[in-house]
Amino acid sequence: MDTIQILRDLMIIIVSAKLFGLIARRLHAPQVAGEIIAGLIIGPTLFDLVEAGDFLSGMAEIGVILLMFSAGLETDIDKLKKSGVKATILACTGVAVPLVFGAILYMSFYGFAAPGSMEFIKALFIGTILTATSVSITVQVLKELGKISTDVGTTIMSAAIIDDVIGIVVLTAVLGLKDPSANLITVVIKTVAFFVLSFVVGIAIFKIMKKVEIKWPHTRRIPILGLALAFAMSYVADKYFGVADITGAYVAGIILSSLDNSEYIDRKMDINSYMIFGPVFFASVGLQTNLKTVDMTILAFSAAFVIVGLLGKVVGCGLVAKLLKYNTSDALKIGVGMMTRGEVALIVAQRGLKAEIIDSRYFTAVILLIILSSILTPIILKAIYASDESKEKQLQ
Repeated sequence: MDTIQILRDLMIIIVSAKLFGLIARRLHAPQVAGEIIAGLIIGPTLFDLVEAGDFLSGMAEIGVILLMFSAGLETDIDKLKKSGVKATILACTGVAVPLVFGAILYMSFYGFAAPGSMEFIKALFIGTILTATSVSITVQVLKELGKISTDVGTTIMSAAIIDDVIGIVVLTAVLGLKDPSANLITVVIKTVAFFVLSFVVGIAIFKIMKKVEIKWPHTRRIPILGLALAFAMSYVADKYFGVADITGAYVAGIILSSLDNSEYIDRKMDINSYMIFGPVFFASVGLQTNLKTVDMTILAFSAAFVIVGLLGKVVGCGLVAKLLKYNTSDALKIGVGMMTRGEVALIVAQRGLKAEIIDSRYFTAVILLIILSSILTPIILKAIYASDESKEKQLQ
């Protein structure tokens, strides 16, 4: 390992990722999209300045663990409890429909496979990528329109939180099927065992951390202990239960999310993530993608993947919202509001690459979905609300 070369590579990654991240934000696109594009430019697709070696892969792994730990810390347990039956149903169908659509899409391109075969697992994994929802852009739009506290806004937020939890469970189950010595029952048992243990241990850890924050409020030892918990849970999940390490990090965040210092912990984690580990992770996605190898089949698949990804959430959430007695306009808002994808979709895709279920060619489809869903969602949402306001004025 050439230390000097690593320093040079980190410099290039950090500067280029932040530069293109800022450009993306100026263009009202997700910052992560800019960081991925930076990876494409400095990687084998264009200039081939940086090689994704073992060290950078390790840093990217830490980056993804920090991202999922932060996602867990930002989970509102009270909202989960109060979300009710409607949000739960929407979340379930918002995961199930894209999962099925994605699997059918893959098999339509590469052939229908028998359940349990590697090709079938690949198809399921493509569907799993589509289950992820990132409503940060939707939330920003709803805030701008003053609609965040409405029934529709609350429903989207609650469904998105539950959607993330279900999506993580689905990811864990599909990854477990990759092990030839495991069957579905074994995967389910090990997954349930992990969550049961996490619940029991989590209560004890929460009580200990509660005492720690009372004795030493807003001190650095609290986020340090939180970070140690994230790494420990990640290790235990992967090593002893065959559960994805990011699931362990996410659960660690949920355990600490109700602490008074949870926002303080999240801020400290964000410094590390924003400064170095986050850019390395997102840039590494670009570094692992070589668009020179993309053929017409992958381009056609990517286009279909984007369409299916967008329609999957609109149908899975919007149509079901209609069945749950929402009016047509509100049902469409919910469906459109849930169709944005972000870093979680990338994390899931990267997990599939690591497990050798899919190859880096499919990152092209995921990147396109993130960019297009992030651009289209605000435009469509604002158009629907504008249409509603126009109709209200005509009735007055």
